[in-house]
Amino acid sequence: MTDLTGIELLAPQLDRRGFMAAIAGSLLAAPLVAEAQRKGKVYRIGFLIYGPGPSAEVDAFRQELRELGYIEGQNVTIEYRFARGQVGRMPELAAELVRFPVDVFVVDTTPALQAVRQVTRTMPIVMAGFGDPVAEGFVASLTRPGGNITGLSWLTPEVAGKRLELLHEVLPKLTRVAVLLDPNDTVAVVERSAIETAAHATGVTIETFEARDPATLPTVFAAIKKARAEALVVVYTARTSSQGRQIVNLAKANRLPLVSEPRELADAGGLITYGPRLLDLYKGAARYVDKILKGANPADLPIEQPTKFELVINLKTAKVLGITIPPSLLARADELIQ
Repeated sequence: MTDLTGIELLAPQLDRRGFMAAIAGSLLAAPLVAEAQRKGKVYRIGFLIYGPGPSAEVDAFRQELRELGYIEGQNVTIEYRFARGQVGRMPELAAELVRFPVDVFVVDTTPALQAVRQVTRTMPIVMAGFGDPVAEGFVASLTRPGGNITGLSWLTPEVAGKRLELLHEVLPKLTRVAVLLDPNDTVAVVERSAIETAAHATGVTIETFEARDPATLPTVFAAIKKARAEALVVVYTARTSSQGRQIVNLAKANRLPLVSEPRELADAGGLITYGPRLLDLYKGAARYVDKILKGANPADLPIEQPTKFELVINLKTAKVLGITIPPSLLARADELIQ
């Protein structure tokens, strides 16, 4: 509330017009001072990204920040560093960001978090849709991270099994499925176990194939074809994400129905995707950044997991593959790509 005491003491010496002008001036001054104080601090965010460049997810993060009152160039600066899929560049890029320094880091993958963790154990770090930070030893628990790391985790192992069930619903005679994953990623190990459980329940045999160097993917798909796999499950991690379009194209060339997590693979021609909306995760990361910039301790901010999932079916791909999607599944889809 504005303090009017000083104005009241002057009132006897002012005519009515002067008194009212003094009140108006005081009332207007308060928000101007507050605005000046708010503009006095320009926060700096360091965003370390595994991928090749700006994306819809990064745009969603920026938009959410704007809605929270952060305007780039006025009260916030975002320093982006893109590794372009080269894990070896991550430490150098993280070191660049820490030298500014930044008020908070945002990371999008395990390699990015590992790199930032190497250069700081005190600066706040927000995960934008991470895998399993507990299994990977980055935090003590999801409810109480206990260090300088918090944010969002998209890992829900039961959903990995659900994707295989969706595939079996579309192809009830399915017997052999290839699972493509990065064997060095902890998330892939956790999700493979969930897929095995779902495979046992549906009577499907799975065989694992490794995604490593993009140059070897054609050979991997030749092996998948030789194994007589009838469909493909892609475990979505940093490596398979960076190779996503190539994987989809090879699946189409080999007439393999593909199911995975991010809708971008359905957009590219995969048959089914089922998982959390990545845009929502990045918006959530912006909200975490806001809390930290306002004084919250990352150690006390529980790590969120998604509660809403999106089912996308590419009907164009289904038609090319000669697959009829059951009406019950069509009715449950959040989006049908015609």
